[in-house]
Amino acid sequence: MAHNDLRAAKHNFDTRTYLYVIFLCHLTIEKLLKGCITEFTEDFPPPIHDLNKLARLAKLTLPDEWARFVSEMSQKSVPARYPQTLNAYNRKDAEDCLKQTRRVAKWLEAKLKSTA
Repeated sequence: MAHNDLRAAKHNFDTRTYLYVIFLCHLTIEKLLKGCITEFTEDFPPPIHDLNKLARLAKLTLPDEWARFVSEMSQKSVPARYPQTLNAYNRKDAEDCLKQTRRVAKWLEAKLKSTA
């Protein structure tokens, strides 16, 4: 599902619906973190959206650069759920978010695969 969300984020970038790029990038990371929780702790992940808390529950220490990005994503995603923020993000915001999400997703996937 995380892969589908990332593809949908790219599609929304191409169609210039930047708000949804932010939202879908958040979902990509959220789903991967929840996968880590399930795999590393054998617990079912809670129905929350706070990426920082999910990373802690997964017992992951993110590299500093990605920890900052993940923290920012937790802050950006909540307003992205409301219509008054429809034009809150521009092309550069979305492009940066997509690039960073790809990097974080790749790192998280490698963590998941390392225990398989």
